[in-house]
Amino acid sequence: MKIVDLRTRCVAIPLNAQLRHNTGVHPGYFLRTILELITDEGVVGLGEVGGGDQRGALQKLKPRIIGLDPFQLEVMKLKVLRSIYYMSNARLYAALEMACLDIQGKVLNRPLSDLLGGRVRDEVPFIAYLFWRYDRPAGGGTASRNDETAEDLAAFCEELHHTLGVKAMKLKAGVMAPREEVRVLELCRQRLGDDFGLRIDPNGLWSVPTAVQMGRIMEDLRLEYFEDPSWGLNGNATVRQQVRIPIATNMYPARFDDLAPAIKMGAVDIVLTDIHYWEGPRGVKDLAAVCNVFNLGVAMHSGAEFGIELAAMIHTAATIPHMTFAGDAHYHYLTDDIIEGGLMKYENGCIKVPTGPGLGVSLDEDKMKHYEKYYEEKGDYYARFHQDPYRPDWYPTVGGM
Repeated sequence: MKIVDLRTRCVAIPLNAQLRHNTGVHPGYFLRTILELITDEGVVGLGEVGGGDQRGALQKLKPRIIGLDPFQLEVMKLKVLRSIYYMSNARLYAALEMACLDIQGKVLNRPLSDLLGGRVRDEVPFIAYLFWRYDRPAGGGTASRNDETAEDLAAFCEELHHTLGVKAMKLKAGVMAPREEVRVLELCRQRLGDDFGLRIDPNGLWSVPTAVQMGRIMEDLRLEYFEDPSWGLNGNATVRQQVRIPIATNMYPARFDDLAPAIKMGAVDIVLTDIHYWEGPRGVKDLAAVCNVFNLGVAMHSGAEFGIELAAMIHTAATIPHMTFAGDAHYHYLTDDIIEGGLMKYENGCIKVPTGPGLGVSLDEDKMKHYEKYYEEKGDYYARFHQDPYRPDWYPTVGGM
């Protein structure tokens, strides 16, 4: 069996709000590049990657993978990730690996999780991922369409708890005043009880003094973790020395090159795995093994994925015994999906592991055409990602709070 073609398409799906973060605003839609690897036997594997329009970058790699057997993943990794540093991109390799594993599963008539050692759970729990929102759905007893206070976010968390069944939350912080963001967690603890999981993620924006001050305030809230409280390995390590909350990261480290320094520096307690940062599902398994050796916790990071990548995340998480934290997911902000059957269903805060061969999901071609057209109308927002439509003179800062 050989790979004979690589096809790429860009799609965009509307969200139910604009999502704010400390480096900009998701402007009411997510966009992804979808790839299809075609073999000489007619088997098609699906992959997905974010970060804007990646069609050109993937097509540049096409000559390096045509003719490879989709089971030759180590060779593919050498050819597209290790040997051409100026084109090296873990995200692109991960999308290709995802598609190859989808092909392998279809050929063997086994789910992708079986290729990673077999699942140890049949469903994967997810969190209520909270963002400060612009143009949110109407309701909540206020005329404003924007989240403005901690009460707005706490009410949203309660809503997701009741509608999705989620049992933990994470606040994407670094947007409002730090004390107001901490108050979100205080309200969630009061309203949802001692067993509800709490997390906060300033994405490295807070200065070390601010992160330490806020961390000490939050110690009595019994957080699951404090994610990327300050900038860099040194920032996280310094905060970790002074705050009695586990420190998590999806930024420092976010690649194997930085993993050993992070462990040596004592910068982290929990690493958020990510299929794209950590070189595909098999790379996540490698990361989990290292974390297990050093007694580090592991959780799953979300990159605003659609159903193809979400399926890959679920398959991967289902095979890691010590991944006991509920996973991140932006998924509840999407209004639709490009896979057959539409959006995957939450049941008691969990999404079931797909049981079909490979990823266990298929493209809905009608929706693909519809959301390709929507992307063409809206465009690639990564060129204007670091902007705020309500504050035209705003720009992101680091350590400014």
